[in-house]
Amino acid sequence: MSGFAFIVRGDQVREAHPKEALHEQGDLVWIHLTTNDAAAEAWLRDEARLSEYVIDALTAVETRPRCDAADHGALINLRGLSADQLAASDPLASIRMFAHQGRVFSVTRKQLNAIEPICALLRNGHVRDPGDLISELAAEITVELDPVVAELGDSLDMCEEQLSAEHAFALRRLVNRVRIQAIGYRRFLFPQRSALEKLAALPGDWLNDDDRLHLAAAADRAARMAEELESIRERAALTHETLTDLRAEQIDQRSLMIAVAAMVFLPITFITGLLGMNVDGIPFAHKPWAFWGVALVCLAIALVVTWYFVRRRWFNRSEPLDLPLDS
Repeated sequence: MSGFAFIVRGDQVREAHPKEALHEQGDLVWIHLTTNDAAAEAWLRDEARLSEYVIDALTAVETRPRCDAADHGALINLRGLSADQLAASDPLASIRMFAHQGRVFSVTRKQLNAIEPICALLRNGHVRDPGDLISELAAEITVELDPVVAELGDSLDMCEEQLSAEHAFALRRLVNRVRIQAIGYRRFLFPQRSALEKLAALPGDWLNDDDRLHLAAAADRAARMAEELESIRERAALTHETLTDLRAEQIDQRSLMIAVAAMVFLPITFITGLLGMNVDGIPFAHKPWAFWGVALVCLAIALVVTWYFVRRRWFNRSEPLDLPLDS
């Protein structure tokens, strides 16, 4: 099991071992554990002596963003980006926290990118109490996610600009990747917004008014990103359908060309097959001009059949209609 701790007293900030920090007091004592669930459960029970309800929440295997009042404090689960390799269906790492007056316990199973910037803020004296810690962490997570969501939207914009049957396979792979990522992020951002809003409205003197404002701002940013992801998901579905239609149209066009070629050569094949029978009585079989005569007849038939299909506009693609968009 690994972890660290910060102890803040006024303007003094000190780093310590988690076990040492258990016996310290101050404006903020933050104990963070990076460990598997079994080791964290044993340490929180035997060393930190937290309640079973809190331990279960901090070591739960399956987590989603949430906020609940507990033991004069709050249990908070948030999700953020991680440098570790994560599954496509679960693209955000979780951090589980138990916060109350003067003390915060947090547990992660995967590396969370937002942890290091928060540690830097602590060392610089910008985080002084549990409210500051959680509000800064929520803000860091949402700020880091913002360009990722924007990049998904830009990728989908590029796909929409390059819609064509020739690039259908490559574009469909890109659209599917964007859609899967949007669904994965959206799965956690909607409950994360609700969790931050609930935390901002939670009663308790360990959260100051400025902390609640920062939490509300982070919740608003999470709501905006969730709405953007919903839009990306719907646009990706429409783009995928359009690419499927374009691909089907291309296949139909190629099938049409094959059918026309077969129709052109069908009468020619009949004539050559009829004249190629090894029987007596074939007309003009011994004439020196017979081969070229048959060739000219076949060419004439091919031109007539081709002219027929051209006249019937089988080779013409539908032209776009200039329809008014306003009713």
